[in-house]
Amino acid sequence: MKQLKFLLTGIFFGIVLYKSEAISWYRIYEMFRFESFHMYGIIGSAVVTGVLLVLLIKRTHMHSTEGREIAFTDKDKSYARYILGGTFFGLGWALIGACPGPLFILLGTGVTTIIIAILAAMLGTFVYGLLKNKLPH
Repeated sequence: MKQLKFLLTGIFFGIVLYKSEAISWYRIYEMFRFESFHMYGIIGSAVVTGVLLVLLIKRTHMHSTEGREIAFTDKDKSYARYILGGTFFGLGWALIGACPGPLFILLGTGVTTIIIAILAAMLGTFVYGLLKNKLPH
């Protein structure tokens, strides 16, 4: 029962992404060709919302659902991993036409061929786990 709120939040998020056309291959194609502001507006509003929520969490010392205070730790100043990770993420996004979250939404809408992309993403995550100690961090 405790996990129900997370399931309902995920379903709501999926509906919002579906209705906003954020999972549309055509909208993603337009974005990568700089032909439309639609996706940049969605991503930009998500970034602004995230920044505002982080500021609110820091100022009010909010607690997690487990009752612990939410704390943010500084990230390492290693640019190589951000460049490599961002490049692989962007290439995968451009090739597949969806980032990881919408893959499951597309599966839920009946696009069964997306299972190949989901399996490839899981394989990539597994390979990363194997190579993690050998990669620049």
